[in-house]
Parts: sequence; C-alpha cells; structure tokens
Amino acid sequence: MKKIFLAFLSLATLVSVAFAQQKKSGAIQFQSVFDPAAMAAASGMQLSDEQRARMPQKQTSDFELLFTPTNASYMPVEEVEDSNGGGGNRGFGGMMMRFGGMGGGNRSYYYSLTDKKLTEVFDLNDTTYFMESKLGVAPQMPSFGGGGNANRPNMTPPVVEVIKSDETKKILGLNCNKYTIKTTRKLNFMGQEREVTDETNVWYTKELGFDFSPNPAIWKEGAVLAIEGRGSSTVAKSIEYRRVAERDVTLPKKGVSITPEAYRAKMESNMRRFRNNGNRPQVRLQSN
Repeated sequence: MKKIFLAFLSLATLVSVAFAQQKKSGAIQFQSVFDPAAMAAASGMQLSDEQRARMPQKQTSDFELLFTPTNASYMPVEEVEDSNGGGGNRGFGGMMMRFGGMGGGNRSYYYSLTDKKLTEVFDLNDTTYFMESKLGVAPQMPSFGGGGNANRPNMTPPVVEVIKSDETKKILGLNCNKYTIKTTRKLNFMGQEREVTDETNVWYTKELGFDFSPNPAIWKEGAVLAIEGRGSSTVAKSIEYRRVAERDVTLPKKGVSITPEAYRAKMESNMRRFRNNGNRPQVRLQSN
C-alpha cells in the first residue's frame, strides 16, 4: 500500500510539474477596436450627421502574443498558418502605428524576457530594420517643422498624471490591477483655446511572470492585458498554454539595426526632401 501511495504521489508531482511548465509558454489573442466617431463624441465634439457619415468606420484588428520562458513576440494576425501548425495565425499586417511606433508602418515587437530587452521590427523602403526600444518610454516623434506647418494648431506639452487604483478584476482567469493615465492638453485652434482631458484605464497582471504591453509606451509594471481609452481599446480575449517554437519568438535573421535617433533623422530628412520637391512623401512598405 505504501509503495502504491508513493507511486501515486510521484505521478501527481510529475503531472503538476508538467502542467506548471506548460503555463510558461503559450499564446494570448488580443483584439483592438478603434472608433473615431465615439472618440470624437467622448472628447465633447459636436458632429453633424454629414460629418459622422464622412468619418472612418470603426476598425477591429487582431494581434497575438507568443511567449516562452525566455522570449516573446507580439504582432498583427493574418490568415497564415504559424510554424506550430496551430494556435493563432500570425504575420505582418494591421495598424501597428498606434501601438507605440514612430510612424513608418507595420511593426512587430520582440521581447528578450531574461534581460528585459525590447526590439521593434518594421519594413521601410524594402529594408527590414531592428530598433531597440523600452517599455514605458514614449517614442520621440519626428519633427516636421518648417514650411507648410504654419497653419498647425499651437500645442503645449500635455500634463500626464498616473492614478493608481485598488480596483481589481480577472482577465483570462488572471488577477489584474488597474491604474489610470490622465492626460490634459491645452489646444489653441483657430483662435480658441480649449482644454482636453483624456483618461486611459490600464489593467495588468503579475501572474504571467514577465513584463509586456500591447502598446509599449503605456506600461508601468507586469503584463498589460487591457488598455481602455475613449473610443479605442486593446483587450486580451483568450489564452492558450502550449509549446511555442523558439523561431516564432526570436528576431528575424535578416535586418539592419537602427537607433531611435538615426530613425528619427531619416524620417525628418525624407520629409524635408519631399517637401522641398513639392511632393508628398512616398514611403513604401512591404509585408513579410
């Protein structure tokens, strides 16, 4: 009887360890919703029926986070089969510009979880670039000042306040905490000064054991599973614990490293060149 009990205990331990190992890798599906009309209404803008009809329709995009104990990748979903033959379908596509990139089109994000490094990967003019980034740091947008910008509304730097909350909830069975980012801007448009306040609710968990955000610029701690703003949201919809191939969470083999400063200078140079030629910039993007 004692031997049977010990054998059963050993088997239970092995099953428990195997289950724990399974939860260290997997795929999380995110859905992003962007509604320009709802965003305008939430900001207090009065829109006529004609203006509403001319605004872009609500957009829904899907993204996937793949993770292992050491690496992770986050990218738009396309209808192509991944190398594991299951789980989410992945590829370059969607609108990654609103997830923290500095323009320049579609972006994927690769995480080295052991040393907390983050690399943005994007295609620009037939070249794949690797650019190191950091969680919680807003990218510096290229400055397109000069000719042709005299009619832009004057903007003062926004006041940003992070408000912690005791509110909690479960997302995908994981315990999540909340904080709110309150941003106040003063705009002077057509001679009228206006103060606009935006609030973004962020839900994060520490139970996954790594740091992540679907928008790298919006992060304080843990793994962010939901970002809820006015007229826009990105929320984790499902999670599947499974084996993930290392090639799906490591940087592509071919690419050119570029610093944020060099990228910004490149974009500013392109804008000046096309502006001086009297043309709009034609930045060609490609998909892998």
